[in-house]
Amino acid sequence: MAIKTPAEKRLAPALTRDDLIELLNEDLAREYQAIIAYVVYSQVIKGAAFMNIAAELEVHASEELSHAITLANQIDYLGGMPKVTPKPVKTSTKAEDMLRFDLANETETISNYRQRVRQCEEMGEYALAEHLREILMQEQDHQIALATALGIGVPAVIAPAPERF
Repeated sequence: MAIKTPAEKRLAPALTRDDLIELLNEDLAREYQAIIAYVVYSQVIKGAAFMNIAAELEVHASEELSHAITLANQIDYLGGMPKVTPKPVKTSTKAEDMLRFDLANETETISNYRQRVRQCEEMGEYALAEHLREILMQEQDHQIALATALGIGVPAVIAPAPERF
């Protein structure tokens, strides 16, 4: 095994392909979570004030399914096996709580996708980064719709701590 020079170390990607597969599988688990949450919330949310957002949540569920399919396809492209288990879904009998759960999940998802785009570009996976950018645009639209329905400002997205493998 050859020892890498400092210049080679600077040029080497921070993540391996296996690392990226693992991270994308975590993103996929979050998409499954979002699909389940949006399907359930859109059907059980009650109150005249929430009828418009309930219809919008049905649209979000469909878009999240599209994101999951894109991620599964890209995980397969990288040589991985797509995960089949969602992250846990919070429930409540209160419409506002459900919307707040969704908003928190979307904010976390946006943060992770922003990081994932940078990671893909560092690895030279530019097409994958473009797929993630398309997903990111829809996730930001979801975040805006949820914040608007709650009558609050759109939360700032905090960058997660760098992943270490």
